[in-house]
Amino acid sequence: MTVDEALSGAAEFRAGADAVHAFILNALRAAGASEDAGRSVADALTEASLRGVDSHGARLLLHYAKVVRTGRINPAPRLAAKITGPGTVIVDGDNGFGHHASFFAVDEAVRLARSAGIAAATVVNSSHFGAAGCYAMRAAAAGMAGFAFCNSDSFVLPHDGVAPFHGTNPLAFAAPVAGGRPYLLDMATSMVPWNKVQDMAVKGLTLPPEVAVDAAGQPTTEPLRSAALLPLGGLGFGHKGAGLASLMEILSAVMTGMPHCADLLGMVGPDQSTPRRLGHFFIVIDPERFVPRAVYDAGMAAYLASIRAAPARPGKAVMAPGDREWKVEVERSRDGIPLAPGLRLAFDALADELGVERLQPVG
Repeated sequence: MTVDEALSGAAEFRAGADAVHAFILNALRAAGASEDAGRSVADALTEASLRGVDSHGARLLLHYAKVVRTGRINPAPRLAAKITGPGTVIVDGDNGFGHHASFFAVDEAVRLARSAGIAAATVVNSSHFGAAGCYAMRAAAAGMAGFAFCNSDSFVLPHDGVAPFHGTNPLAFAAPVAGGRPYLLDMATSMVPWNKVQDMAVKGLTLPPEVAVDAAGQPTTEPLRSAALLPLGGLGFGHKGAGLASLMEILSAVMTGMPHCADLLGMVGPDQSTPRRLGHFFIVIDPERFVPRAVYDAGMAAYLASIRAAPARPGKAVMAPGDREWKVEVERSRDGIPLAPGLRLAFDALADELGVERLQPVG
């Protein structure tokens, strides 16, 4: 039986969140990552998969297990925090996993914000950190509002450009909600993240129009023909996404001293041994420095109730940022995280290669 025949007849595979987390952690440990570093990656990837952000979820294990073995990722980094002011800190990621350094940096910023009211943390000498929302959520879990910013290597056309320049350059913001899941905005400044294109290719799906272009600069709906992405706003209004992407460059590269998008080593490519030296930027705000907690909680509740009650198109409902993610999280916590057939086969091969137990389905 060929791989294509196996995939076409494969039933849906779902694995529980705990099993996915354990599989990721075991695989990374077997690949050489330290316990703390591997656990940070497992936390971030499992969170993303639970929220339905499959582009930045468990599928990235394949890449991370590779680069920790090829030398791009320091498997046991020594994270260092340099306090530069009452509310500012620089974290050196020591060329380890971006997830590990980013969780550490947000925790440092939360600690500073408790005394200063607002704090900013940069991370230098880092790598891909997955879904930006994980780090904004870390601040929200501590009762704070949090921003997370990062740049990436060139995948996105500048507005009216014909060659990639900016990265997908994500931004995320999360804020706590009393008695409920946080408000969460997590978005790329391109029409979609590049990893979304790769995820759709694995799933055999086509892209919507005006998302990507081919090598000739012509719009394409075929993931495997995609050579670059369009900025948020598409062909007509891409100046909006391009402007936001440039803001991410100022925060993530200029203010960290790390390379900007056009000078970054690609996440994929022939060189998988040289560290990428990515920069990240985080802001944490204590709402109680501006309004009493009761006033904040009441204001959030009133705003969210209002937007969810707004008139909607037939068959639709107006959702607040994060609502879709929390709905998916409930479903996947109950039924398991779905994995595309091709990804399951790749996970089985990785498990055999590393000598760890294969990921088992729910039930």
